[in-house]
Amino acid sequence: MIDTTTALVRHESPTPDKAAVDRCGRVLGRRLEAIGATVDMVASADSGDHLRATIGDGPTRVMLLGHFDTVWPLGQLDRMPLREEDGRLYGPGIFDMKAGIAIGMLAARALLDTGRLGDRTLAMLFTGDEERGSGSSRELIEQEGRRADAVFVLEPSLPGGAVKTARKGCGEFEMRIRGVPAHAGVEPGRGASAIDELAAQVTALGAIRGIRDGVSLNVGIIEGGGRPNVVAEHARAVIDTRVARQEDVQAVEDAIRGLRPTLDRTTIEVVGGFSRPPLVRTPAVVRLYERARELAAELGRPLEEGGTGGGSDGNFTAALGVPTLDGLGAVGDGAHALNEHVETGELPWRAALLAGLIERFDAR
Repeated sequence: MIDTTTALVRHESPTPDKAAVDRCGRVLGRRLEAIGATVDMVASADSGDHLRATIGDGPTRVMLLGHFDTVWPLGQLDRMPLREEDGRLYGPGIFDMKAGIAIGMLAARALLDTGRLGDRTLAMLFTGDEERGSGSSRELIEQEGRRADAVFVLEPSLPGGAVKTARKGCGEFEMRIRGVPAHAGVEPGRGASAIDELAAQVTALGAIRGIRDGVSLNVGIIEGGGRPNVVAEHARAVIDTRVARQEDVQAVEDAIRGLRPTLDRTTIEVVGGFSRPPLVRTPAVVRLYERARELAAELGRPLEEGGTGGGSDGNFTAALGVPTLDGLGAVGDGAHALNEHVETGELPWRAALLAGLIERFDAR
């Protein structure tokens, strides 16, 4: 498992670099074939190719879901070299989520080597664009998800190893303001500042956070104007939004798109929307968690659950009504941060837990 993890980390795979992502995917594909999986690459023109693998051919279909692209640029290994220290293995993309893929592969090997896969098909889907919103892989994820009786997501755990039984839905909007340019010193009254209008709209956007429980909103990018002595003709803001329930999606979209200009001669255009539905803690999700908690207890481990504001590809399968349990990957810390690492001592039992979940899953 360590060998697989480090091999994947050494093959850096920043989402925007298709060639790099595809190189990592080929390494992963060869390793999956080596453990007995049938592998095919699903080509994508807009991102790295996606990897689909299957083991077994039984009527019960269990799906492992993850991604091998990362947020880190090529060369990040020079700044964050692979190293093991005090029971932790450090490296870019190791926690989110290349060690999770290795956990899934070890679980599959254990079931094959002991003849305990039974009447199940183990389907694995690893995508190359999750960190940029899964634009090219969403249709494939949903297609494979509809065929599955359960989905286990190999994203990192919550702190301490807790699994994820809820995730917020994610949206991104861009607000574009158009004003009227004028000389800021000679004829300022003939202009209408897009920046002034955007400032008013940022205040209005703040009120949307409170329209429903669990709604968050962040204005993360602001740009505008061109010269200090010209009344700004253009301004824009990029807005991240999160919701806990599917019924909140429309309410938030309506609130953002319903904002109106406060200054004469300015206009507002809003583009974008929600790209991931929420993963809701349904009874089907709770049943998977309870089964995982019982298995963890047999392994002598407690297993907590929790929610997070971040999204994953598991949001898509859960929204289809397919029982989905997330956060079954590595225990560690530092996703998207310079201290990204996994706890090496925690890896074997996570693989054992996953193997037990697959072995004991019954679609009835």
